[in-house]
Amino acid sequence: MRLNYPTDIRIVRVPCTGKVDLLHLLRAFEKGADGVCVVGCMEGDCHFNSGNLRARKRVEQAQAILDTIGIGGQRVQMYNLSSGEGTLFAQYATEMHTRIIELGPNPIRAGQREAA
Repeated sequence: MRLNYPTDIRIVRVPCTGKVDLLHLLRAFEKGADGVCVVGCMEGDCHFNSGNLRARKRVEQAQAILDTIGIGGQRVQMYNLSSGEGTLFAQYATEMHTRIIELGPNPIRAGQREAA
């Protein structure tokens, strides 16, 4: 089965979403990412017990920070999927891509271009 999702999405694999730190999320925006989507296992089904719950809290913290500084918390999102839901992953990736297109480019990246 070949899944179709937007080609400008970069996938970064981690052993568990619990390894995704708040700094990783914010650094992605600092480096110019227009959006970040964290995809983890189903809540309550984490191989590492509570990794996905920690990741969700970190995503929520990132959303609050991005709202506070004016970038927009809706640019970072977390989804929970099982490994067999590839078509749902493609759907979520497309939805996130559409949302980011509607929001426009990352304001930090635009500011860096103007400064250069």
